[in-house]
Amino acid sequence: MTQRLVPDLVLTDAGWQSGRVVVVEGGRIAALEHVHRVWPSDVMLTGKALLPGTVNAHCHTFQSLLRGLGDDLDFMSWRDRVLYPFSEKLDRAGIALGAAFAFAELLLHGATTCVDFFYLNDDGNENAEAVIDAARRVGIRLVLARTMYDWECAPRRYCDTVDDAARRTRALVAAHEGDATARVQPAPHSPHGASPAMIRAGWEVAETEQVPFHIHVAEGRYEGQRTLAEHGATPIRYLDALGVLGPRMIGVHGVWLDDDEIARMGARGAALAYCPSSNMFLGDGITRIPELLAAGVRIALGTDGGSANNRLSVFEEMRMASLLQRVRLLDGSALDAERAFAMGTRAGAALLGLDAGVIEPGKLADLVAVNLEDPSLHPRTDLLKSVVYAMSPRAVSDVWVHGRHVVASGRLTTVDERELLARVLELTKGWSISTAAR
Repeated sequence: MTQRLVPDLVLTDAGWQSGRVVVVEGGRIAALEHVHRVWPSDVMLTGKALLPGTVNAHCHTFQSLLRGLGDDLDFMSWRDRVLYPFSEKLDRAGIALGAAFAFAELLLHGATTCVDFFYLNDDGNENAEAVIDAARRVGIRLVLARTMYDWECAPRRYCDTVDDAARRTRALVAAHEGDATARVQPAPHSPHGASPAMIRAGWEVAETEQVPFHIHVAEGRYEGQRTLAEHGATPIRYLDALGVLGPRMIGVHGVWLDDDEIARMGARGAALAYCPSSNMFLGDGITRIPELLAAGVRIALGTDGGSANNRLSVFEEMRMASLLQRVRLLDGSALDAERAFAMGTRAGAALLGLDAGVIEPGKLADLVAVNLEDPSLHPRTDLLKSVVYAMSPRAVSDVWVHGRHVVASGRLTTVDERELLARVLELTKGWSISTAAR
C-alpha cells in the first residue's frame, strides 16, 4: 500500500524543506516529491513537521515495571535491592507486559527503534520470543540484544553455559533473519558479568552472523578496579587483549575511560551506546563524549532501563548529552544540537545496521511528526535546536514504524493504553523495596 504524507516541513539532509510529499511504500520511503496537487487519500499533516524517528541504542524493557523502586539509591544498592529481587518476580507474561509497557512509552516519545539488552533467559529463548512478539504487537522496531551471561553471583535465570549461550543466540538470530521489524544480535553482558570464554563466544557469533555485538563496559568506577584486579587490565584494555575490541563492538556507557582506552576504541573502530540520564541517575559519572568523537568513536544514544532513568525518551537524551558535556568542560559549545540529534537518529541506526534515521528515498519509513503549534517550539528561531533543547513530549503527535501508523494524534493505534496500564498496575500492586524478598 502506498501512503503520501504531506507535512508543513520535512527534515532532510538538506535541512528543513516545505512543499514536500513523503511517499511510503513497502515499509520504506519511496520518494520525496514536490506538492503539485493533493489527493483525497493523502495524510495531511497540517501544522506539523516530519522528522526521522529516534533510535534507542540501549534499554532493558522489563525494568520499566520497576520504575520508582530504586529512586535515590546508588548503583550497587539499586542492583541488589531492586534489580535482582524484582526481576525474579516476572514470569513470561510479566516480561512481555514490561516490554509492551516500555515500547508504548518509547513510541509516544518518538522512538521508532529500541535495542532491548535482554537477559531474563531462563535457559532458553522463549522469553526473548515473548519480547519480540510484544514489539510486533505494539509496533516498534526491535533489536533484541540476546545477553550471554555466566557470572556465578548473578540470578540463575540470567545465566547460560558458554556453549548454550552461543547455540541459543545463533538460533534466535536465524529465527528472525527475515523479519521486517525485528533482528537479534549477541550481547555478552560485561567484563564482570561474562567470562573471557563467554565474551569471545559473543564476538564469534557476531563475526559468523555478520552483526554487531553489545557489551556493558566501564559503567561504574568499581568495574575498572575489579577488572584490573581479576584480569590485570582495565575494561577496554582487557577487551582488546581478548581480541574483541573492533568495529562490531557496541560498548555501552563507557564512563570511566582514560586517554589510551579512548584512543584504542577509535583505532579499532569500536562504537558506543551512551546513556547520559542513566549515568546521572545512578551517580556513575560523565562519559567523555567530545574526546571519544575526536578519536573517531561512533556514538549513539540510549535510555537504559526504565528504573535506572525513569524516562524513556531519546529526545531527552539528546538534551542531556549536550548539557552534560557543557558543564563538564565549562564550554557552552562542547556538543551542539546538530551532533546530539544525529547521535539519536542516524548514528544509532548506522551502529545497528539499519537503513533508518534519515528521511530520504530508500530508507526505512520510521518517522515522527511533531506539532509546530506546541508552545515549546516557539518562538520560531532555529527549529532543530528547539527540538533538541526545548521540545515537550506532548509535541510528538504521530509516529510511523516501517510505514505503519502506530501513534496518531498522540495516541497508540495498536494497543489499548488504558488496558495496558491497568495490567501494569495489577502486576505491580504493593511492590516496594520492603516486599522484594516475598
